This record gives sequence, C-alpha cells and structure tokens, in this order.
Amino acid sequence: MTSLPVPVRDVCVRVKMNIGACGPYAHIVAHFEPPGPDGGLELHNAVPEAQLPTEYLPALRAGLQEGLGGVAATVLLTDGTHHPVDSSEYGYKIAGQQAARAALIGAGLLPPEEADTLRWATWPGARDRQD
Repeated sequence: MTSLPVPVRDVCVRVKMNIGACGPYAHIVAHFEPPGPDGGLELHNAVPEAQLPTEYLPALRAGLQEGLGGVAATVLLTDGTHHPVDSSEYGYKIAGQQAARAALIGAGLLPPEEADTLRWATWPGARDRQD
C-alpha cells in the first residue's frame, strides 16, 4: 500500500450545490499526514459536535477512502460546519473525496492538472484555477 509521503495541511472543502433549490452543503478543514504504524486511513475529529455532527463522519470517511484510492493517510479534522437543512451525507461524501484528492495533489502523488477537477477544494500551494 502506498502511503502519503508528506503532510498536506489546511485542505478546505466547502460543498455548496444550490441549483434552484436546497442542495447538499458540507464544510471541512483537514490536515493530512503520513499514516501511523497500522497504515490505512485513520480519521480523527477535533471539531465540536455542534459544528460538525458525528452523524456525517461515516459518509466523510467513505469519501476520504474513495478519494485516497488506497493511499494510506492520517486525517485530522480541524474545522467544519453544517447547515441544519442543507447538510447531507452525500455532501460530506463529496467533501471527503475532494479533500483526499487535494491531499494527493499537494503531496505530489497526482499531477497538478488534477486540481482543475476539484470544484470545492483549496489548499496551500494549489494553483489558481481559471473558472
């Protein structure tokens, strides 16, 4: 299994899909680190329940695993918010996928051009997109 080789901090994802109606909303900020001795995906949450209800963590974890595509990493959630009406598991799954892909780009495991596919993700060192 490949491991994340370097830390990628402050990956921010804010999913907002409001096309004619309420849509999924999710917001997370995460630090990605090389994995611990057990490998795989370790997810740690430092965000208070009132800001990011734990009911969304399984969907977020599933999105992270999908986005990492088998790359082992430790992920620490440092910030996040939810919307009482618009947040959904679907939104947090998208947030996890985009955060993980951003971390792979930031760590050099994916080419920088892949950033163009990440609609809602930002991270230090990301190139500016021409939307």
